[in-house]
Amino acid sequence: MASYGVLLILPEGGFVDLQGKTVAITGAGRGLGRATALALADKGAQLALLDLDTGLLAETAGACRERGVQVAEYEADISHEETVESTFATIADDFGALHGLVNNAGITRDGLLVKARDGKVQKKLALDDWQAVINVNLTGVFLCAREAAAQMIETGSEGAIVNISSISRHGNVGQSNYTAAKAGVAGMTVTWARELARYGVRVAAIAPGFINTPMVQNMKPEVLEKLVGSIPLRRLGQAEDIAKGVIFIFENDYVSGRVVEIDGGLRL
Repeated sequence: MASYGVLLILPEGGFVDLQGKTVAITGAGRGLGRATALALADKGAQLALLDLDTGLLAETAGACRERGVQVAEYEADISHEETVESTFATIADDFGALHGLVNNAGITRDGLLVKARDGKVQKKLALDDWQAVINVNLTGVFLCAREAAAQMIETGSEGAIVNISSISRHGNVGQSNYTAAKAGVAGMTVTWARELARYGVRVAAIAPGFINTPMVQNMKPEVLEKLVGSIPLRRLGQAEDIAKGVIFIFENDYVSGRVVEIDGGLRL
């Protein structure tokens, strides 16, 4: 008796053209956010740029406009729910539809959990420093993703949310708050990818290693030398390296639910 297989006709995936698509970027005034904004502008994307520093935000917006794309600037504290809700409502009014979000904004307030000498505790990580990082790096990511996803669903705008996590999500000395937030971002990424797939919304994350930012540049030379020596590729990453990763996720519509590590081969 002959047996027959079942032929399944599945939707085709492939390359996503970013020309004319609207992407929101938090923390767009400097560093990774600025590099990502420029990379997306080079692809023809329309940009909704968010930051608290209006001066730096204006510089990024100007550089993007020189590339011939539509850009709007929004001063926003992403840790405040009402601010995020109103900002994304304004983005909807300004652009009509949202096709992507880069959850990039973040801060650091580094410190050891407990610092002691000769058995005497000298300093403890302050709750204010813990909460400040959690508010921006975790709650802010949640709020922006929630509002972006809601807009994308309501307008039927399939696209992607890209969260910026960190190699420090695995644990890093002096970064209890940052580690907790970035590990949370990685976990939320997988959760949202599973929840939002039915609406045509993909979610992925990038975990940068040590990137050549002002914070790293201000390290003591001997500390920086040791840091670079621990990286298999023997160099710091550049902001543009991360921006290329963001573009990859946006353009490849079979990428979802993954945290892509861009760290020069380093594993903490």
